[in-house]
Amino acid sequence: MDINSLYQKLLEPSNDLLSDMARLDGDITILGVGGKMGPDLARLTRHAIDMAGIKKEVIGVARFSEPGLQQELEQHGIRTYKADLLRDQQLQELPVTRNVLYLAGMKFGTTGKESLTWAMNSYLPGRVAEKFKDSRIVVFSTGNVYPLMPVQSDGATEQEPTGPIGEYAQSCLGRERVFQYFSSLNNTPTLIYRLNYANDVTYGVLLDIAKAVYEKRPIDLRMGYVNVIWQGEANEMALRALHHCAVPAKILNITGPDTLSVRRIAEQFAQLFKTKPVFVNEEQNTALLSNASESYRLFGKQKVSLDQMMEVIASWIVMGGKTLNKPTHFQEREGKF
Repeated sequence: MDINSLYQKLLEPSNDLLSDMARLDGDITILGVGGKMGPDLARLTRHAIDMAGIKKEVIGVARFSEPGLQQELEQHGIRTYKADLLRDQQLQELPVTRNVLYLAGMKFGTTGKESLTWAMNSYLPGRVAEKFKDSRIVVFSTGNVYPLMPVQSDGATEQEPTGPIGEYAQSCLGRERVFQYFSSLNNTPTLIYRLNYANDVTYGVLLDIAKAVYEKRPIDLRMGYVNVIWQGEANEMALRALHHCAVPAKILNITGPDTLSVRRIAEQFAQLFKTKPVFVNEEQNTALLSNASESYRLFGKQKVSLDQMMEVIASWIVMGGKTLNKPTHFQEREGKF
């Protein structure tokens, strides 16, 4: 099987997703569909609906700054709206659907643009929560709201007290708190979807490490351990999470089941590339780690293994496949993005 066929196979909706989509009432809106995960999430949603043999509309909303993306999504059967959600008139003109996936937010470039970061990540959620108060909402958030955890631990569970480092993570906690407030105020079923780190052939921690190995660039080991999950699997869980929205809002960690060594990942990529990795600095005794055992209780075991992710990413790099050129900065320990 060639690399493109293998990649597409890893993006196919599972039977579990088809079953959950078939029993989900109402249309689906994806706010922030133009970001890293949004386009694939929209296509997966449309594909799963069609495969399940049901009728639902998928609506994608974004500023669509990437040329051609809006037209491409339309060709996949997704109805799109070009809107800047911070402009309230444009937000209010959007149709209301029963289901909402909230992906809008700001991370990279936040240093120097702190006020915009807080407006996007903490002010806008209140406007959206009021607009869609009669919907069920899955709110994309991040494991960055947790403190760095001891590497010998199993990572932060949903019961771990938050301890965001830096203004990006603080503003993300603000996003969560605002949605939680309006969930209780308006009786809006909500799920806070704390994700880290999603991986695809086009971006992610694994791609960052693989490219560094392939290009013989040094890999910083200070954040020496990570959690990773295949983006297609994370997107599936986001859609299936619509069945678990609750009042008060439910919090759910989404990531892979294992604590992984950055050093060992780099060494494994080096074997695939027949080269040697270059390291700088040493592993610290804490890292950004989450425990996603509750998500696996709800949705079942991991479907795409670390080896599968690494093999497809390595092959993608060797063949010169297109990437988003958006490094995750997973090495960052001070919260400055």
